[in-house]
Amino acid sequence: MPGNIELIARLLFAAVLGGAIGFERERFAFPAGLRTHMLVCVASSLVMIVSAFGFEDTRSMPNIALDPSRVAAQVVSGIGFLGAGAILLRGEVVRGLTTAASVWAVAGIGLAAGGGLYVLALAATVIILTTLTWVKPVARQLRAKGKLRRALRLQVDRGAITLPVLCRLFGEDGPRLRHISVHPDDDEQRDFITISLSRMSAEEFVAYRNMLCDLIGVREVEEIEVH
Repeated sequence: MPGNIELIARLLFAAVLGGAIGFERERFAFPAGLRTHMLVCVASSLVMIVSAFGFEDTRSMPNIALDPSRVAAQVVSGIGFLGAGAILLRGEVVRGLTTAASVWAVAGIGLAAGGGLYVLALAATVIILTTLTWVKPVARQLRAKGKLRRALRLQVDRGAITLPVLCRLFGEDGPRLRHISVHPDDDEQRDFITISLSRMSAEEFVAYRNMLCDLIGVREVEEIEVH
């Protein structure tokens, strides 16, 4: 069994690695920040140490067989409850999945540090930090390429569609209304409404177009080119 200094060093090493990932989350005020990641990493390291060396006295007893990984294995499943607390559902948008994944990841780093796998724990920390920082802009660009700025032209009965109606339809979590213009047709007693929307995927666009078609007083909805 390693000495007390060696075991304390493993806990401190886990605290440093967990804090590095937690600092990245803390900068953007995510639900789980610096302290949470440090606590998870240190606690996981401690559980690993206890699981591996905490029952040394009983191993020498006759007819006793112990699995040194049995306690540490519970961290993998138990940390899911903490990660679930970082996930938020706002309307139809899920927030906090990356933060929950980072909490689960630092638990793994803590287990590696507690097991004395310093190089592996450090390498995992570097990879995770790279994923959270450098990969994020790339993911945003890929997501933006899949979304286009859209515009719709509505033909409606005079006064049937108002700005509050549109605001309720798109809601707080929907696409941003970039521009709205109304051109009345006095002869036909109808309005032509042009709506310019922020970037959205093709599936989102079809869904909102269908909702507009279902509004009372809407005669026709067509997509127009965005200049």
